[in-house]
Amino acid sequence: MTRWRAVVAAVVLASAVAGCGSGEPADGTRQTGKPPAEPAAGGAGRPKAGKLAADPGTRYTTVAVPALEGLVCDEGDGGFRFGSDLDMIVTGDDGLKEIEDDGQDVADEVSCFGSPRNVLRKGTMSASAPTFTARTHLYENVPDPSASLDRVFDASMNLAKDYGRDLTGEPETVTSASLVVKCRQNVTDTFPMTTCFWANYGAAGVLDFFPFDDQYVPVASAARLTQDFVAGALKK
Repeated sequence: MTRWRAVVAAVVLASAVAGCGSGEPADGTRQTGKPPAEPAAGGAGRPKAGKLAADPGTRYTTVAVPALEGLVCDEGDGGFRFGSDLDMIVTGDDGLKEIEDDGQDVADEVSCFGSPRNVLRKGTMSASAPTFTARTHLYENVPDPSASLDRVFDASMNLAKDYGRDLTGEPETVTSASLVVKCRQNVTDTFPMTTCFWANYGAAGVLDFFPFDDQYVPVASAARLTQDFVAGALKK
């Protein structure tokens, strides 16, 4: 399950190539895996949907690098950045008090790669890109995850739009007993992206999915993987 992300300009891509040591395959072919399939209605791949349960009182002290099937994850941005303030961030959470850093190593930014690595191209440049990059914020309390998610989603997407992302389609929300996920597709420098924000009673974050073969990662697939990421990354 391989997904891609893109660069803003050739100079940024050139820097990414130098940083991650990737290049165009010798035979000129594009490295891809199988595209993420849109989950069928009622199928096993469908994202978990339902109603958010009452606050269980669970809060988190750290963000771990999760173990996800078919992906290799590590802290950081994976050596790849958009630049020009186009990397998606979490903002609009001013009303929420973040957990104070007590010296623990918190992996608040995690990138996950599929196999084989995705190769993005811009002109004559090429670079390896993650399946997605995730950013996570931990809070003392999120009294209303749905309302907080709407605020974070709107503020973050509007900021990204101001910096040059074009929003496409309509937002889609998937709610489970433990998590609310809200996704929307967008375009940066002609590259199709799928972005999912999420929130529960103790945390919020964003996963920014790189395109597969210049195509959007389906929202249902992105929402499902967002649920899987959060389940593996949040530690009590």
